[in-house]
Amino acid sequence: MDPRSLTPVLRVLRLCLHLLMAGLLVLVAARALAGDSTGAGAVVAAAVVMAVVYGAGSLIPAVHTRAGAALWLAALCAVWLVLLVLSPDGLWLAFPLYFLQLHLLPARWGVPAVVLTAGAAIASYVRHGQPLNPGAFIGPLLGAAVAVATVIGYQTLYRESERRRRLIEELIATRAELAAAERTAGTLAERERLAREIHDTLAQGLSSIQLLLRAAQRTLPPQSPAAPHIEQARAAAQDNLAEARRFVRALSPPDLESGSLAGALERLCATAPGLTARFTESGTPSGLPTPYEVALLRIAQSALANTVRHADARRAEITLSFMDTAVALDIVDDGRGFDPASAPSGDGGFGLPAMRSRAESLGGTFTVESAPGQGTAVAITLPLPVEGSS
Repeated sequence: MDPRSLTPVLRVLRLCLHLLMAGLLVLVAARALAGDSTGAGAVVAAAVVMAVVYGAGSLIPAVHTRAGAALWLAALCAVWLVLLVLSPDGLWLAFPLYFLQLHLLPARWGVPAVVLTAGAAIASYVRHGQPLNPGAFIGPLLGAAVAVATVIGYQTLYRESERRRRLIEELIATRAELAAAERTAGTLAERERLAREIHDTLAQGLSSIQLLLRAAQRTLPPQSPAAPHIEQARAAAQDNLAEARRFVRALSPPDLESGSLAGALERLCATAPGLTARFTESGTPSGLPTPYEVALLRIAQSALANTVRHADARRAEITLSFMDTAVALDIVDDGRGFDPASAPSGDGGFGLPAMRSRAESLGGTFTVESAPGQGTAVAITLPLPVEGSS
């Protein structure tokens, strides 16, 4: 394992494992030198080789890979088996080997490797003719059980910690996205409000001024000295009305900047997630004031968003109908439906009251027809503005 990827707890455990391995190797070598056995030199040499192989695990980069770690662990166990043949004290080193096997090998190989290591330790004890007692068998097996329980418990806690860390990161990212979405929604809402205000005040006022000046111009006698001034005033009002309308168009939603309302609704259907949505246009299309297009697009977006989030629908259809004196927008889905009388009062600006408010602010009507298990139909009808009123 790459030391840079270790957590503080793993660094401490790693250090403790190093100290345990070093201490046990020194103890095995010291007991061999203190005894009268003629093979003390071989035991010391095996202990030194095992220490060198173990130290190489932290120094050679290739050992930090899965394949490299497996090869290094195999070499370390091979040297340990040699030490186990030379000295019964080698069984003490089985305990740190348990942790290495469980940590470096997959679970399906780690546990069997621990069992084999414990068996080898017990067999070595018996082979060297040591006095048989329950501790000779219970010790290695109990150490193996403790190692397995410790490693599995830590891995479980580590996975839970990682899961919580990822969850916290997702929550932080979601909170940032929500904040950005709220800022964007606030910006768009303010742009729409300004567009409505300019349309309903400045544009309407300039249009009225232009009409009044045109009427006054018709009532003037021929060659009246006031005629040029009225014509200049009417031209100025017309220029400023055109400028006001350009401001309204600039403040309209981005979906309407690159095309018509029908095009925006068609793109909305094409991008509805998890839903087959279709757009249909009927009647003879006519130009609509920007507030009308904004209101119809926002209502369609809100209704389709509710369909995706709550209706569990498979299909939806949006129909834009141009009639002689009105324009109508219908959004129909085959979802699970609901009882409009018990619907919540709103959900952050995308509820039915918000849609109703948009329609009624332009003198239109808003109706909802739905029942549990029978889908939902939302209908908006807006009266077409009188010709020449902007």
